[in-house]
This record gives sequence, structure tokens and C-alpha cells, in this order.
Amino acid sequence: MFFGQIVIGPPGAGKSTYCAAVSEVLRKLKRKVVLINLDFANDHPPYEAQIDVRNLITVEDSMKHLGLGPNGSLLYCIQFLNVNCQWLEEEISQLSQESYLIFDLPGQVELYTHDDSVQKIVERLTRKFDLRLVCLNLIDSHYCSDPGKFISACVMCLSSMLRMALPQINVLSKLDLIEANGAPDVGLSYFVDTLSMQYICEQLSEDKLFAKYKKLNAALCSLIEDYSLVAFVPLCVTDNNLMMKLIKQVDKANGFVFGAAEDEETKQLKMMSSVFKQSDFHFEQSGPALEEIYLGNKSPVE
Repeated sequence: MFFGQIVIGPPGAGKSTYCAAVSEVLRKLKRKVVLINLDFANDHPPYEAQIDVRNLITVEDSMKHLGLGPNGSLLYCIQFLNVNCQWLEEEISQLSQESYLIFDLPGQVELYTHDDSVQKIVERLTRKFDLRLVCLNLIDSHYCSDPGKFISACVMCLSSMLRMALPQINVLSKLDLIEANGAPDVGLSYFVDTLSMQYICEQLSEDKLFAKYKKLNAALCSLIEDYSLVAFVPLCVTDNNLMMKLIKQVDKANGFVFGAAEDEETKQLKMMSSVFKQSDFHFEQSGPALEEIYLGNKSPVE
């Protein structure tokens, strides 16, 4: 049995940076972290990958020999890995059972929203090694300053949650840069909880570019609200408190907090103490302290 994380998200969301940062924190917590680079285009990740898919195939190889563009090449590479998944199985089979796996995947979102190769790879590895995984979907926090981008990010998160069929945590990354392209009009708690999309819908209706798509925007907002699955965890990789809170949520989602070789009674006690521990409640992650630090203490939507 292995525990671990699968890190996905759009290009530039900070996936590789997160993998490098969280691996350092987990190693300080005495976990045997194994970083697995499954990004066929990432030839210089900010970490030392113990398993690197570029030893099997690279984007440059498929572009050169098949005449594909960058996106088509990535799609071909992930399908090639799906067909030749035994290579990845052999690499993982050489690891010790105490290993904690972190998979760093490519940034092209169509690999998770349109193609099923990633899903098939995960299902095959889960069956063979009894993997206990959680999917982390990193979204750049500057999307909060643009209603159109934010609703697109929410729809993408919902799509990947339904297709990946794994416990998923959506993360607002780069919180320290949330105001880089203009500060959001409302507080951070609104974007973290996404309980109501009415404000976003109203903002889109006021935009001249999106006003003619009013019915479509309303339908998308309604879709997100009806499923009521999308919420976000704020993260800045240099903020130790935020990093530890995210690790706690990850450990609950993939079952690491309950242990791998304990009796059922001990697991139940751990689960109850973890779930009802007040310091882990979700609302504390979006409290005034965060808004004062990263958002200039914006007021939440009434």
C-alpha cells in the first residue's frame, strides 16, 4: 500500500513549485517522499525526481518524429504512457512500502477534462499497488480578480473532480500574488467557499464583453451551485501555517491520518479526533488574518 498525491492544474499554477516545497516539509515530518515527474515537457523541475517519465518519452521526441505541436505532443505522450504503463509499474514496484508518492502531472487541462488516459493510468496503478491517492488541483489565485476566469476555473475543477474519480482538493495557489493583476473586489472567504455564484454572475452581466452571454453565464453558475462540490483551500508555499493546514486535509482525504497497519478501533478514534478538532475547521483558513495579510482585509459579500 502506498499513500500519495496527484498534482494537476493549468500551466503556471505552481504545480512543480508546490511539489518541491511540500516534499521538503514532508521529509521534515520523517516521511519517505518519492517525487514522480509525469510532465513530459518539464526537463528542469525544481526538485530531484526519483522517477522521471522523460526517461520513457519526451515532448521533443514526439514533436520531432511525428510532426506534432506542443499540445498534440503532450496528448500523444500521455496516451503512450497509458499503453506502456508497465514501465511506470516496474519503477514503482522497486520502491519501499513506506514511500509517500507525489505525482507531478502536465499543465494541459484537456488531459484531465477530455482525455481518459490519466484516469486509466491512475485506476491501473491503484489496483496493482493499492494506492491511496488524493488529487490536488492547483488554480492560480489571480483568477479571483477576473469573474470570467474564476467561473472557468470552477467549471474545470468540477469537470476534473467528476472524471478523475478521486478525493480532490482544489487549491488557490500563489496567494501572495493574488493582487498581481488587480485586487479582487470581495474578501477571500467568498472565493474559498463558493457557496453562492450570484455575485460572479452579476459581475459577468455588467461586463460588455460577456453581457450577451448572460443566459450561458447564469447556466454555468447554476451548474456549479447545483453540484455544490467546488471549494478551495488557499495556499502560499512560503507560508508554513497554510502548508501544514493543506497537508492535514490531504492526510484526511487519502487516509494517511488513519494509518496503514492499525486496528479498526484505533483508526476510528483517530478519525473522530481529526474530524472534530476545532483548529482544523474549514472556515479558519479564510479568516480575517489571511485577508489582512494577502488581500488588504477586503469585506466578504453580504
